Amino acid sequence: MSNAAERPVVVERGRVVTPSGVLTDGAVVIDGARIAWVGAAADAPPAWSAAVDASPARPDRWVLPGLVDLHNHGGGGVGFPDAVTADEARAAAREHLRHGTTSVVASLVTAPAAVLLAQTAVLADLADAGEIAGIHLEGPFLSAARCGAQNPHDMLMGDADLVRAVADAARGHLVTMTVAPEVAGVADGGDDVVAALVAAGALPSFGHTDGTAEQVDAGIGRGVERIGRAPGRRSGRATATHLFNGMRPWHHRDPGPVAACLAAAARGELVVELVADGTHLAAGTVRTVFDLVGPGAVALVTDAMAAAGMPDGDYQLGPMAVRVVDGVARLQVAQDGSGDDGSGGGGSIAGGTAHLLDVVRCVVGAGVDVVDAVRAAATTPAEVLGRRDLGALEAGRRADVVVTDEGLRPVRVRRAGVEVGGAEG
Repeated sequence: MSNAAERPVVVERGRVVTPSGVLTDGAVVIDGARIAWVGAAADAPPAWSAAVDASPARPDRWVLPGLVDLHNHGGGGVGFPDAVTADEARAAAREHLRHGTTSVVASLVTAPAAVLLAQTAVLADLADAGEIAGIHLEGPFLSAARCGAQNPHDMLMGDADLVRAVADAARGHLVTMTVAPEVAGVADGGDDVVAALVAAGALPSFGHTDGTAEQVDAGIGRGVERIGRAPGRRSGRATATHLFNGMRPWHHRDPGPVAACLAAAARGELVVELVADGTHLAAGTVRTVFDLVGPGAVALVTDAMAAAGMPDGDYQLGPMAVRVVDGVARLQVAQDGSGDDGSGGGGSIAGGTAHLLDVVRCVVGAGVDVVDAVRAAATTPAEVLGRRDLGALEAGRRADVVVTDEGLRPVRVRRAGVEVGGAEG
């Protein structure tokens, strides 16, 4: 492959989605691995006008920034928690890359400490190679009462030494860890898990919690305090892991984690993840969150597992057996009934099967403006990563560009200017 300096200038033209709006006939000029210019096609500067004029107007195309998924357990038949080698994990990352997710954070699930350390080391190799944008651990310091599709027997009390060991194995690539703030040792002061995470350059993500609103408020406050004192911090805000899912429900006499997280997001202290794939959340719930806190405090995620991009069937999510029926992943119910969530349709929802562009399409279909949906799927999560070179169609950023049809289905995907996927890829 030729290097970036030798690549010809490329123009993507269509309805360009920028952080400030939609350019009806816009152009994105890509020079090597970087975006050189973005604007209305009619306003192209002399340096790029010939290239823009040579590219036909495409009112039937959307041009989006490459999407950024902060919570992804796998795809293409491979789960990150089950990958033994970097090559296996790479296959999962590339499944999402081909469909428009140009930056993916690989997520693990609760497991014994030795397993987590080995899995983290495998993913660190992939992060070193630039194939993933970082590592997220969903556990093990979670509430067994809100375990969801995770093994409650492997959940632990807070252990700052384990956090430091995981961070060492991650070699600077640990982005977030999901924690339940009410669990002892997580956020109760001193050398707790929250302090150890921030010291390692990672962020606490509050979730899988049965805590009260007061306990979650206190945990978020602890995160705010530690992040505010951290030099060279990744982000100024902690996150909430898939808001609503894996949490005590919001009740008017027991507001619980959901109310606490929404209030913190509105105050600018938190970014809330939403698995807005049409299965995890109702459309009205999604619209309400966007109305309450705005797209700058929402990160759309997939929570995808191995079945993303695959047919219905049986899969694994770490140690848990999962069955996918009609595109919905649920824990398989054991003979003793364990895993049954009382829905009559099998066990707990066990992650997602969508790509992030599918989530964007679902959110737009729910009535959220496309600019807001794209911001929540690209710009805001890039801010969580602390990556100013990703997440928006702006000159100087890495040329991660997704071209879709009118229905927001992928036509062409570029990462650092190189075509890597889409229907025409």
